[in-house]
Amino acid sequence: MHTVGIAGATGYSGQELVRLLARHPHVSLQTAMGSQKGAGGRTLPALSGLWNGEVEPYDFERLAANEVVFLALPEDASADIAPQLVGRGRRVFDLSGAFRLRGDGDRARWYHAVTALPEGTAYGMTERTRAALPTARLIACAGCYPTAAVLAVAPLVTAGLVAGDVIIDAKSGVSGAGKAPSERTHFCEVDESLSAYGVFAHRHAAEIEQELGVPVTFVPHLVPIDRGILETIYLRVPAGTTDEHIAAAYAAAYSQSPFVRLRGGDLPVIKHVAHTNFCDIGWKLDAATNRLVVVSCLDNLLKGAAGQAVQNFNVAFGYDERVGLL
Repeated sequence: MHTVGIAGATGYSGQELVRLLARHPHVSLQTAMGSQKGAGGRTLPALSGLWNGEVEPYDFERLAANEVVFLALPEDASADIAPQLVGRGRRVFDLSGAFRLRGDGDRARWYHAVTALPEGTAYGMTERTRAALPTARLIACAGCYPTAAVLAVAPLVTAGLVAGDVIIDAKSGVSGAGKAPSERTHFCEVDESLSAYGVFAHRHAAEIEQELGVPVTFVPHLVPIDRGILETIYLRVPAGTTDEHIAAAYAAAYSQSPFVRLRGGDLPVIKHVAHTNFCDIGWKLDAATNRLVVVSCLDNLLKGAAGQAVQNFNVAFGYDERVGLL
């Protein structure tokens, strides 16, 4: 059993972490805390009967007393806390974006609080970086939008099946904006509406390009649902590419990946992945014009956040990656 603490347990992703880790057979959930600025000292009624502990006020020493720490905090808070925990010899799984970008210039633009990555930092997208997880001390769990995009496109890049621009039209439920209220996420603004945001100015574009190694046009949208991400991705493929080539590229990448479900021409929908750790990928090829449309779907709070963190934890400690997630 690993003693585990969670900081940021009252947020949407943090509550999902509590739910998953409270029933994990190899975890003893010792501490669940609010954020540095939160008052703490509250229960989580939605988890009654599964975990009946109390969310404590933030206390670094209490958090650091655990063998493993999950951080579901804003980037600046994680940037401050995570290196200190690693310095104490703790294994840290960070759900923020603070440590995801390897380039100094990219971090200076998007995550300026992190001037250097602590030794032992690894990017945590289980299907792509599993080999680095067992020895990592700080695992920067991949973002929700990047997970859907990279899982969908990376096998095609590896197989040489991307010719030209990659355009990612991404749509997310409102929980992806976090729990702190804002005018943009107010019910009256979101209900019966759909809006694009962050065009050429979203930090996840840098993460996607880092992992794919190709330039992308990434446009996120906010849709009036609680949770879920659907990305429609437009690509050109080399002349002569067939549907069999596409299927083979995905099969080669994910034949041993239990949380990636290949749907082929049966395009994914959010309802099929909501409340699960699956990423569903489907596609349609127009061989006459060398155009490919890929649709990628996941739950932003699970495969895009808490579920992926637990999946990374499982691999890091040598457990079956499905433990606690099915």
